[in-house]
Amino acid sequence: MARGQQLQQLTPTDDERAHLLSLSRRRTSAQGIATRARIVLAAAEGKSNLEVAEAVSVSRLTVGKWRSRLLAKRIAGLFDEPRSGAPRKISDADVERVVTKVLESTPKNATHWSTRSVAKETGISQSAISRIFRAFALAPHRAETFKLSNDPLVVEKVRDIVVLYMKPPAKAVVLCVDEKTQIQALDRTQPGFPMRPGLPKRRTRDYVRHGTTTLFAALDVKTGQVIGDCRQRHRASEFVRFLRLIDDAVPKDLDLHVVLDNVSTHKTPTVRRWLMRHPRFHLHFTNAINLRPCPWSSIGLPA
Repeated sequence: MARGQQLQQLTPTDDERAHLLSLSRRRTSAQGIATRARIVLAAAEGKSNLEVAEAVSVSRLTVGKWRSRLLAKRIAGLFDEPRSGAPRKISDADVERVVTKVLESTPKNATHWSTRSVAKETGISQSAISRIFRAFALAPHRAETFKLSNDPLVVEKVRDIVVLYMKPPAKAVVLCVDEKTQIQALDRTQPGFPMRPGLPKRRTRDYVRHGTTTLFAALDVKTGQVIGDCRQRHRASEFVRFLRLIDDAVPKDLDLHVVLDNVSTHKTPTVRRWLMRHPRFHLHFTNAINLRPCPWSSIGLPA
């Protein structure tokens, strides 16, 4: 005569079995979850609770518990249910008060709120204020700049340049051209010392100024290659010389679509006359908004 209660057979689906195997093998799984997965996998093979307990090194009651949880709630039953924890000390009204203060006011004698200043003002701990800042993605110390264009043709210019980047013309090269002016040519007064174990690289604090230079750069939007040239001044004549450099660097059978800003040196009579003699150049002017990738990023200079 059979003794004890008849065990109900576990029959995980293919997806559930794959999930259980993943939980039991992954190194990042919590040890408790991995053990529970191994218990139900062994039970699904038809083993008794005692056999599973000996194989997994747990008690027979533990095997019965997780066998029942899987039968009742499937995979979700293997995870711990949410616990109530300690009662909240900060109410929704306190959270709203903090968020409103940060968004709609500024502190005295300061440009923006910090977690410490808000904590001092509201009487809430700094750690709680930090959690509120993270929960609502508040970053009073950060600021971003923007520029709204007043150009009546801004939509047409944006569409022209975006289409040029996304679908460049056949047998053509798309270049983004810009200048980096007033680059200081600095040199140290004495040779530096190289880095050594435990010591950083060292250099003298004083320097010699060798004047300034202007970097002209043209970024090939497709390949990422940069055509660069340095000049002492930033005038239309230097810009024409740089256009000649581009003309020599790009094969003659390709058209050139050049995206550049509206600085006055790009539109002088000298530049226009040169462009009339070189019809393969097509200039696309941007407005004040920044639509072009920065040529300096490919060569390590700040924008």
